[in-house]
Amino acid sequence: MTATAPSSSARSFELHAGALRLALRPDLGGSIAGLWHRDTPILRSTEPASLVASRQSGSFPLVPYSNRLGYRHFRWKGHEYTTQPNFDDNPHSLHGVGWLRPWQIVSSSTVEVVLAYKHTADADWPFDFEASQYFTLQPDSMHVQMVFTNTAAVAQPAGLGWHPYFPKRARSRLHIELSNRWDSDATQLPVRKVAQPGIDSDVSHLAFDNCFEGWAGPARIRDEKFSLQLSSSLHHLVVYTPQDKDYFCVEPVSHVSNAIHMADPAAHGLRTVPPGESMEAWMKLDIAVL
Repeated sequence: MTATAPSSSARSFELHAGALRLALRPDLGGSIAGLWHRDTPILRSTEPASLVASRQSGSFPLVPYSNRLGYRHFRWKGHEYTTQPNFDDNPHSLHGVGWLRPWQIVSSSTVEVVLAYKHTADADWPFDFEASQYFTLQPDSMHVQMVFTNTAAVAQPAGLGWHPYFPKRARSRLHIELSNRWDSDATQLPVRKVAQPGIDSDVSHLAFDNCFEGWAGPARIRDEKFSLQLSSSLHHLVVYTPQDKDYFCVEPVSHVSNAIHMADPAAHGLRTVPPGESMEAWMKLDIAVL
């Protein structure tokens, strides 16, 4: 039952469950402005009225591809395609297009909201598609599902994911079970796969900007405020732990960065979605207050 009737193009929308508050900015890439337990941020959080770009958000969707598309071009089904710059002077296109476009509110209640984005082929992505995000907030968790549908007349490559940012606190610790790590070149494209059975460390000791394979079980994030478990239907993970920032990222993704340029993109998680068909993914964050 709809408890609120926001405009489909509303700039912000909030969900409340117990002591949790989830603030969204549909107009800024369908992003999460913030997630709080009372006044304490769980994700990197900004009051929605103060957020000016999805890059400053608590999380944004990755659609129709994750992370980097090498040198802003790719070959697909015998055709060459290019994409335009979308991240300062970076030589690659980053994070897809959904995070840079306004989404619409389709339906909502106090604990659930559905956002939708309809893409028409353009210089950022050469195929039509539609995407929806389904947010559900409970007193101890946040769940997000994303559905991608190919509305083009031809099959297209596709991948999904999310880019959550977590506050780096004094005792932030990360535990993840993995199998492999992709090391990158100077432009952050993956070039070599090496064994990495997992991560179990204080975040302050880490310096990753890598994609990992074989993600098994939840990623556990613990600090002096919260014990978090991040789980997903996706089996790749991007971990970004810049030592000079007050945040870190643990990103569930469907495929290795730049998979479209690899010899076997499907083996690295990239999907081929026929016309009219869909792919979907979910992410859940379980929250325990310490």
